[in-house]
Amino acid sequence: MGKFSEAHICECLSLLSTLRGNSVVTVTGNRRKTGKEFVESVMGLSQGLLQLGLGSGDVISIAAFNSELYLEWLLAVAFVGAIAAPLNYRWSYEEAVLAMEVVRPVMLVTDESCIPWYSKLQLHHIPSLRRHVSLDSPSSDFLRTSSNVLSTETIKKDSVGDAQLNYSWAPEGVVMICFTSGTSGRPKGVAISHSAFIIQSLAKIAIVGYGEDDVYLHTAPLCHIGGLSSALAMLMIGARHVLIPKFEAKSALEAIEQHKVTTLITVPAMMADFVIKFRGIETWKGMESVKKILNGGGGLSSELTKAAIKLFPQAKLLSAYGMTETCSSLTFMTLYDPGIDGRKLQPVHQERGICVGKPAPHVELRISGDGSSHVGRILTRGPHAMLRYWQGSLPNASLSGDEVWLDTGDIGSIDDSGNVWLIGRANGRIKSGGENIYPEEVERILLQHPGVNGAVVVGIPDARLTEMLVACVQIREDWQWISTSVRHSVSKQMLQMSSEILCQFCKEKNLTGFKIPKVFILWKKPFPLTTTGKIRRDQVQGEAISQRQYIISNL
Repeated sequence: MGKFSEAHICECLSLLSTLRGNSVVTVTGNRRKTGKEFVESVMGLSQGLLQLGLGSGDVISIAAFNSELYLEWLLAVAFVGAIAAPLNYRWSYEEAVLAMEVVRPVMLVTDESCIPWYSKLQLHHIPSLRRHVSLDSPSSDFLRTSSNVLSTETIKKDSVGDAQLNYSWAPEGVVMICFTSGTSGRPKGVAISHSAFIIQSLAKIAIVGYGEDDVYLHTAPLCHIGGLSSALAMLMIGARHVLIPKFEAKSALEAIEQHKVTTLITVPAMMADFVIKFRGIETWKGMESVKKILNGGGGLSSELTKAAIKLFPQAKLLSAYGMTETCSSLTFMTLYDPGIDGRKLQPVHQERGICVGKPAPHVELRISGDGSSHVGRILTRGPHAMLRYWQGSLPNASLSGDEVWLDTGDIGSIDDSGNVWLIGRANGRIKSGGENIYPEEVERILLQHPGVNGAVVVGIPDARLTEMLVACVQIREDWQWISTSVRHSVSKQMLQMSSEILCQFCKEKNLTGFKIPKVFILWKKPFPLTTTGKIRRDQVQGEAISQRQYIISNL
């Protein structure tokens, strides 16, 4: 059947131009576009890229706020067989340069979102970069050379309208290079195929229940794999897209009310912002319209899950576990479904770890251990897995023969029902007194204490133990930290916190002795985060080490 039997994300354009041709498919502020108008814009951009001589295998980086223009650029780049490499507009100048040095783009597309770093770009020579294009308006400020600046309107001038959709492929089937930083902060480019995005979209459509009547609010940035994969799923199904530049609880909630949004994705921090915004408010206009919420980027606590159900009582609430290297979600779990009588809140946090549900239909998972237990490294394989790291190879584990699996870097187990349980990150393991300790396991216990608002467990060098286990703890506003245990009445004791109280709490929760932190540090400021919202454990560890003298004096 030839090349056109292969997957391509631009397959969605046929549906949008025909079945959704006269229906509004994108809303960005006051701009509304029908399916036909959206496709014409993509085709016009594609034509402009071809006229510039761009095509198969060329890398084009995009750094911008969310908008329908961003979606059009992503599809136009894919249409001509080029490779999109979205950059995080929240990066520093140094991070953006590092990322571009990895992918070597020939074109950079930006808007006002990245002024803090793109204004410096001409000071750093990136040999591959030939053009700097404004996403939405002409300007000569980007590269100082007006001949290198195109506006979106200029590049769209030769819109081909109803022309045949003869799209192209890049070598290896790569369509995007998405960046992941882990905890180190240094961007790594993940090469993802058309097939990976297509089957990820189909999984979300099947499991979450996305449909053409949905109104999807873009809460996640289009530079992140979660935002990208959900956006493409919605394009495939022909749903309506409501785009806000970036997530802010106030603007998101206003958009939900105004456009009767039916579905969105969140991370725990977003959900917490929603809950805080509506603290003390019993009803609001958007309570009835939202029907589906998919949470990723970390599990929701029981407290936050209950609050989310109260805020969105008609919504099916699901949680997903995945990573950039697997094109987003590997497993899904329904936390709450109002459509099923008797459905109760699902317990996901237990002593054995965090339950993240069952694998999607296209996902193969297995546990690689030493044979002495059911716990080990979580491995996966299938068309959802990345092709490789850009300018690098695929990290894998060969288990037998020619079988090659992607190592997720997570430690966990799979129970008899097929549910996956996470324990922690393999590279976050702490070696203390000859024992292996996963900090996430200890953090889960600490977070069950009613007075603990946040906890990060790290290891610091120690002559006797190799690494000493230290817990950096944030306490809630109405709790007071005391240096020593003092006998008080039960009512007052509930509002007091100390190292001794937390140590005793760990024992009561049956945490193994060597896993109980030797020292607890009161952390009075927000934990440092990467641009993707992950805790910078290296920075927390550095500060804990700097307090070593204090720690030793309190042992």
